[in-house]
Amino acid sequence: MTDELPCERLQGLKEDVVNYADELKTKAHQIGSHGLSEQEFYESGIFEGAIQRIRGQLSASMGKKKEFVAFALNHMLDGKFIQEWEEAGNANRHDYSVTLNSGRIAAIELKGCLDGNNTNISVRPPHADEFILWSVCQNKAADPRHNLWSGIHVRISADIVSDSKRIDGLIVWDYLCNTAARRCPKIESAPSRITELGPYQLPPPCIYTFPATIPSPRNNPKPPARQLQDVEILRAFHCCFMGNDDEVNHVEIEAAMKGVEVVRQTTITRNSKVRRQSAYSAIKRS
Repeated sequence: MTDELPCERLQGLKEDVVNYADELKTKAHQIGSHGLSEQEFYESGIFEGAIQRIRGQLSASMGKKKEFVAFALNHMLDGKFIQEWEEAGNANRHDYSVTLNSGRIAAIELKGCLDGNNTNISVRPPHADEFILWSVCQNKAADPRHNLWSGIHVRISADIVSDSKRIDGLIVWDYLCNTAARRCPKIESAPSRITELGPYQLPPPCIYTFPATIPSPRNNPKPPARQLQDVEILRAFHCCFMGNDDEVNHVEIEAAMKGVEVVRQTTITRNSKVRRQSAYSAIKRS
């Protein structure tokens, strides 16, 4: 069993989703006021059209994500954990710019569940002293541990090694945390650590630090992961939202040669214990 992320998908949820989907497909003609027979209903395209419409409504809007981020950053601003924040605008390849209390600038790139190709799309802006990714996953049925590992090992570590992309860390935290979809073990015995943000009651965020320098097989095979105090924006989130130091995750990436091919091994450590480690694997681009 791995615990690269403290929370996990509800037991039985996958089976419940499959069963419900099957029931919906066979009984959809009994729902609504269409007035069609069962055969007419399934021949009409109403069912497929409704499914596509629902999918579009769930995925098309960034509105709820941005609302959540605004709640969080404004809370940090009110608590004097940061000086200022602003949306970066559509012309940029990052989403938010945050002025930290030291005067340093942190850029934030907002991501989804981390299991898709969008995770690889990011550009560290030249003015940023720090650059992090923030995963806000809107899919209640997603497997958070699978997505986290897919994002960090399959996608982000490949970018860091192959493209020399400098990413200082990752936050995994959204408005589904501490709901029936994602129970949070951090607050089971410490409900006082819940932060109220608008309509949300949130646990501390899950934080991952990345290597301070770019892993290179010959010259820099296994640089250490940054410590929390080295990344001011992550430290601000951690302190503002009542994180414990033993909850911070550190990601190490070791690069090596296998014949003529560059391979890497990804290790996630929390509280001095390895939580998940990959084999040495080649970098594959889709």
